[in-house]
Amino acid sequence: MEDYILDALYMNHIELFAGCGGLSLGLETAGFDLIMANELSPMASDTFARNILNVNLAEQSNIDKILWISSRYQREDIQKRFRENPIVAAGLTEEHHSDLKNNHLSDEQLDRSLLVGSIADLNKLLVDDNAGLLARLKNGLGRGGIDLISGGPPCQSFSMAGLRDHLNQRNALPWEFAKFVGMLQPKIALLENVSGILRAFDIDGVKRFAWHEVAKAFANVGYIPLCLHINAKYVGAAQNRPRFILIALRIDIYTQLEDRMPDEPLLKALQSAKIFVDRVQRGDDAEVGTIKYFDIEKDHAIFSSGPLAPLLTHNKGQLVSVEEAIDDLRSTDLGHSSYVENINQLFCNFHSFELNKLTNHEFRANGPKVRARFRLNQVLNKLDAINARKLKNYIKYVDGAQLDRFLLKEVAKYWLVDIDGTILKKGTQKQIASLLEALRTRKHSQRALKANRPAPAVLGCPDDTSHYYESENTQRTLTVRELARIQSFPDWYEFKSKVTTGGQNRKFEVPQYTQVGNAVPPLLGRALGRVCAKLLNTCE
Repeated sequence: MEDYILDALYMNHIELFAGCGGLSLGLETAGFDLIMANELSPMASDTFARNILNVNLAEQSNIDKILWISSRYQREDIQKRFRENPIVAAGLTEEHHSDLKNNHLSDEQLDRSLLVGSIADLNKLLVDDNAGLLARLKNGLGRGGIDLISGGPPCQSFSMAGLRDHLNQRNALPWEFAKFVGMLQPKIALLENVSGILRAFDIDGVKRFAWHEVAKAFANVGYIPLCLHINAKYVGAAQNRPRFILIALRIDIYTQLEDRMPDEPLLKALQSAKIFVDRVQRGDDAEVGTIKYFDIEKDHAIFSSGPLAPLLTHNKGQLVSVEEAIDDLRSTDLGHSSYVENINQLFCNFHSFELNKLTNHEFRANGPKVRARFRLNQVLNKLDAINARKLKNYIKYVDGAQLDRFLLKEVAKYWLVDIDGTILKKGTQKQIASLLEALRTRKHSQRALKANRPAPAVLGCPDDTSHYYESENTQRTLTVRELARIQSFPDWYEFKSKVTTGGQNRKFEVPQYTQVGNAVPPLLGRALGRVCAKLLNTCE
């Protein structure tokens, strides 16, 4: 572990929107000790509790570390609590049950606990100063304060893969995050979100930028926001996963850094952000342009050295491919790559789980039509750019897209899976045209992995991505474990609850595939922790 982390006196953190625990796992290896976590979803909480807190529901061990902010069920019905709709459970009404409200839990009971429920409800408890909870948390449960509050608010409504609805109530969650930070006053706050937050919403003809408004929210509670656009592939994760990061420094921490940091790009960026904060707090018009975000591919100088350097440990010639991440999982005859050995070793020192344990690797049964589409996606990866675009446009029902004999001739060079699951070798143009017509879909996110490149950003739907391996009759989606490898989770990390879901349950259930897709890659969490550790140690 890095010298500047070992030299730290002590670092602690509170995790909001904890999900299944990817960020917390990464922060642990950067030297941060968990005080408390909060997560809305009972399903994701099950995974977090099992892996981060060593909770074993079957053996009833450590279950006192899981506390519900609000639930329709009594604590004795803990299994029902893990299956309930968290949206219905929220509200702190008289009909609901709370393990926190009017319950004077000791610091020892709260320490390293997971609070299941709405952040809005938790903030309400703090505002009401229920059972002195605010003062005790602000003091870090006896530690004298909080070093870091971190988290990734749900981001579907900001995502370019979603509907981008600026009215979605989930868009209020970054503000709830800022409210929590304002009350507890940690030295640093860390917010992670999708790149879509950087793109404008058109509201009544006026462009609004969510990231800019979030930066204002942190400025209003007394923090200097440093806004970054980074990518998990540059810290060694096996996927192209761009992310928006906001690192917010308490004013006194900023002042110490300004006095002790050498004259470098980061100092200038923070000084510019301080001017933005002054304008916001005066009530002046801090419009877009008064603060900027720094892109890891465009603003190389700020990431090349100093505190932000941990975010750029792999250049474009060192990126980890998806083959390095998952190839051994398709056959017991294949050995681990250095990437797999690294993540298994890196994250093994903090828990007592079996190092070589492998869970969540059950293959899903894909029907012949699905396999046919997966094979076609593999062929798409082989076509030149012009023909690939033409075929994608046809398959996705793009207006005006048609098949032509030149495109069919190119596709005919490769074997295909027919609609009934049989292998179609050297098909005629008529056969191929008929197959392509049958495989048209309005689902725009489906693709096959490319073995020698990082994977695209992992999403929560299992059928969005298929395996790169091209042997006949092997076309399939990825297992939960394969997605977890791409996200840089170690093999011992066990994802709990149901594997997938559908129908109306999609609105509130967070099954294993979604847990993995929503997670912060542990390697990225570690890199962000190293950044925060270096900033804190500069102030010592």
